[in-house]
Amino acid sequence: VPAGRLPRHKEVILLWDLIDVARPGEEIEVTGVYTTNYDSSLNRKSGFPVFSTMIEANHVQRREELLSSRMLTDEDKKEILKLSKDPALEQKIIQSIAPSIWGHDDLKTSIALSMFGGVAKDVNGKHRIRGDINVLLLGDPGTAKSQFLKYVEKTAPRAVYTTGQGASAVGLTAAVRKDQLTGEWSLEGGALVLADKGVCLIDEFDKMNDADRTSIHEAMEQQSISISKAGIITTLQARCSVMAAANPIKGRYDTALSFAENVDLTQPILSRFDCICVVKDQVDPISDERLAEFVVSSHRRSHPDATPNETEAVQNTSAIDQTLLRKYIMFARQHIKPVLQDIDDRKIQKVYADLRKESQSGGVAVAVRHIESIIRMAEASAKMRLREYVTEADVDLAISVLLNSVIKSQKYPVARQMEVKFRQYLVRKRDMNELLLFSLRKLFQEAASLSGLRRAPDADPDAVQVLEVEVEDFEARARELRIVDLTAFYTSDLFTGGPKPHHGFARMRNANNVDVIVKNSHVAAAAEEENDAQDNQAAEREMAAEQDLAAQQSVDAGA
Repeated sequence: VPAGRLPRHKEVILLWDLIDVARPGEEIEVTGVYTTNYDSSLNRKSGFPVFSTMIEANHVQRREELLSSRMLTDEDKKEILKLSKDPALEQKIIQSIAPSIWGHDDLKTSIALSMFGGVAKDVNGKHRIRGDINVLLLGDPGTAKSQFLKYVEKTAPRAVYTTGQGASAVGLTAAVRKDQLTGEWSLEGGALVLADKGVCLIDEFDKMNDADRTSIHEAMEQQSISISKAGIITTLQARCSVMAAANPIKGRYDTALSFAENVDLTQPILSRFDCICVVKDQVDPISDERLAEFVVSSHRRSHPDATPNETEAVQNTSAIDQTLLRKYIMFARQHIKPVLQDIDDRKIQKVYADLRKESQSGGVAVAVRHIESIIRMAEASAKMRLREYVTEADVDLAISVLLNSVIKSQKYPVARQMEVKFRQYLVRKRDMNELLLFSLRKLFQEAASLSGLRRAPDADPDAVQVLEVEVEDFEARARELRIVDLTAFYTSDLFTGGPKPHHGFARMRNANNVDVIVKNSHVAAAAEEENDAQDNQAAEREMAAEQDLAAQQSVDAGA
């Protein structure tokens, strides 16, 4: 619809083989003849000759067929396949989701999984299991919830945006309308029907009436809308993911209250969301400073008079181009249907059983639907890599997203306990090295604090100290995280420093023949300080020798 214009409608007549080629809610391109028709009944009602206009269709093509045939060229497919082989692809996709919004990696991960989607299944032809992933963004004002929805509207191949305040039950599902002149009843699809095979975005979800919110229960789970009005009995397809944003009851999320006391949403509607992201606006001086710097840089980059150098200086180099990302998502949704293969079923069973046990404390209630949610998110993770099968890494990602969703909805003390209990699931295999690096740095911080307490009062405060962490202590800390094999970590760039060894660590034997870990920067600084000390001593000896020689010469001259 052009800017400033209202959407218009025109009747299209489908004849012969074109009958039933399209359903309500589908976007189509029609080629036909614009013609007139004399309607005697219409003329009798109006009292003067009136001709109705219509289009006699010759050819009808669906929008998804148009997109697949026009938008993806052979060059695009080569670029997509090349991008899929990037080892850091998952992180790049997450960083490319709403790149103008700083942080919120957990939200971006959930949105990315929802945009790729899982695989729909027909169980022996009896019933259908949806593959679309529903996401609810719930949290404090000013946390960019609406901006995330607007980003998805622009990026998703097909999206319909609406608000809870301006949406009714028939506006979301379907309405039956009576023509004022002919008296005929016609069926009009709502937002969920128009978003078929796409995503329906609902902002201000908490502002909807309960009756209107109840009307989308069928659409969110069965992905269909049943109509039985004015003699029209039919079922419309609503195969779309629902992404909604809502605010807590009191405006801000209170971690001292349970999840049910913070939201005004019923359990049936909450259980239909695969992932509920609780966003909290917490005060953190370091994070707030980085956020402010990002916002200022973003404004500088977006200014119409910005120079190319300024634009490049603040641009995120690891983000994927948005046009390529849109094509990548479209290609993955159309062509990739990953299957479950060689995954650990017992891991999913144990997580579900443990979550059921822990979810009785007032957070998000865990139901059988969450098992399907894990599978759907694992399939979406496989689609990110354009893989034809689901791996353990995909399952680990899905479990960590679900656990973050459940844990953040708990009261503060319960959330801390659950983080400790499910720590091995929250950190995936590819993140193990980062967790070990974090633990190693914590040990060095403790060693620095202890060294400061032990330092003699008359010691030089500027003297370089080589801090040591015993390997035995570090490996004991790793065993607490249920990590036994550290070989991969010791050989990784995170430990050695990679191209910047000055920032890495090294294993060595100290004076007591104990296996320890030291910082390369400390060793280099200590070696440089020792070299400087040796140079100073050599210079002092040379100066003393010159003074002795001068004194001897003066004695000889006096004699």
